[in-house]
Amino acid sequence: VGIPESDAAKSQMYEVTITNLTPGQPITPPLLVTHSADAGFFTLGEMASYELQQLAENGNTEPLVEMLQGKTGVLDIVQGTTPLVPANDPGKTGLNYSETFTVSAEGNMRYLSFASMLVCTNDGFVGIDSVKLPFYKQKTVYVSAFDARTEMNTEDFADIPPPCQGAIGITSSDEGTGTSNPILSEDGVVIPHPGIIGDEDLQRNVHAWGNTAVKIDIVRMN
Repeated sequence: VGIPESDAAKSQMYEVTITNLTPGQPITPPLLVTHSADAGFFTLGEMASYELQQLAENGNTEPLVEMLQGKTGVLDIVQGTTPLVPANDPGKTGLNYSETFTVSAEGNMRYLSFASMLVCTNDGFVGIDSVKLPFYKQKTVYVSAFDARTEMNTEDFADIPPPCQGAIGITSSDEGTGTSNPILSEDGVVIPHPGIIGDEDLQRNVHAWGNTAVKIDIVRMN
């Protein structure tokens, strides 16, 4: 079915629901962006930018947001304010496991990208790159986990952001860190995440996930 020219030119609003499907991984407040086809911010098999590194290693979205604000072809930037925890809330945080956001699209800026850090990893993240928004129907996207490969997967709490432990209900003598350690740097090519090995502080039976880590439901509102 063709898209009426008048409909393609005007702004559309969408509700985008992000749901954490993992049993033991909090994710940082989601960052959603609508943009043109060539304005995404990560690509599987390509080098992670500094901005993506900061999100994937430290949960810091400020550099990425600043970069996107100055990028041609970006329409809407929306960010959550709280992490999304597993549905069973193992750390008894009272936080949600799912949240709905509203984004806009118009003209050729009808693509959605999204990213959140997998908090209990060294540089793991979940995301989608330039998914076309539906004109008429609802769309559901199941999201895999990625490894930015900007930091070695030590799986040591000392190298992982501090919120990991409390969000899952685990404590240790390692405080964790929200800054990058150059000693742990890798080649920086984004790959599918290999998962949790479980040889250090992270445990497979607690922090691992399946083939999909997040579900995204997209519904056009007008």
